[in-house]
Amino acid sequence: MKLLVTGGAGYIGSIVAARLLEDDHEVVVLDNLQQGHRDAVPLPARLAEADLLDREAVLLTLGEGFDAVLHFAALALVGESVSHPERYYRTNVGGTLNLLEAMTTAGVSRLVFSSTCAVYGQPDEVPIAETALPQPTNPYGASKLAVDRMISDFSAAHGIGAVSLRYFNVAGASGELGEDHDPETHLIPNVLKAALGVSSRVEIFGTDYPTPDGTAIRDYIHIDDLAVAHVLALAGTRKGEHRIFNLGNGSGFSVREVISAAQQVTGREIPTVEAPRRPGDPPELVAASARIRSELGWKPQKPTLAEMVGDAWAFVQAHPDGYLH
Repeated sequence: MKLLVTGGAGYIGSIVAARLLEDDHEVVVLDNLQQGHRDAVPLPARLAEADLLDREAVLLTLGEGFDAVLHFAALALVGESVSHPERYYRTNVGGTLNLLEAMTTAGVSRLVFSSTCAVYGQPDEVPIAETALPQPTNPYGASKLAVDRMISDFSAAHGIGAVSLRYFNVAGASGELGEDHDPETHLIPNVLKAALGVSSRVEIFGTDYPTPDGTAIRDYIHIDDLAVAHVLALAGTRKGEHRIFNLGNGSGFSVREVISAAQQVTGREIPTVEAPRRPGDPPELVAASARIRSELGWKPQKPTLAEMVGDAWAFVQAHPDGYLH
């Protein structure tokens, strides 16, 4: 198939694009390179440097003819979304509207969307099932929920077969492709920066949660397992239907457990400092992933912290300055 991957120069998009190439698909990456990296676009994928907010560019690109779109392009910093909600609604919602309109015009009828557990906010029950009431607590999550709802409407009106994958915490690396954000807000890469000596310490935000060791618990999924889920989701699209699946291991790891695993993997001491809770951070976020396992046959192959941290550590050691060097 000929596939368009929006945001395919970013962490998740690039690794999914690489997996699609391994399966002998033709891949075109659409990315404005504001957050992504040119060197992360896997060969032989072609890069169409464009912004989803450029409606004409999106129409022109989709006009080439595609079998499906995998949509990763988005702004994704929770703190920034609170300070500048307009950026998140304009980019995440407005950009996706341009994409969906262009798909409709070009007759592209299959879509896989990178959604998020942030749509659930602070859940009433853990593990979180797809039936949980969406109640996002920040504009980032609200913008992604708005896109999910928009996709449902386009599916019903225009026959698009769509799958939304609501991720929890993505981790690890895949060979020469890995995580390189500026600023970096994710725990594992920041822990590994401390292991490298690039940063002096790791801040632990909150040590008084009602969890076994007092630190917050999150569900981590290896990026390779996530890439497989996208391949299955693409095959699992149904004309005129919008299917939603949570994507996680179904078990959680605390902040202290992540730091301990990193110390074991790297063989280095990682200095920490305790800090107050961040506003809005729930004690525990874990996915109920029974639906994707039963309906799409997905099963994580790298479920341990040692595997996720180990692959991320290999990437960081090979690219201590990210994709710039």
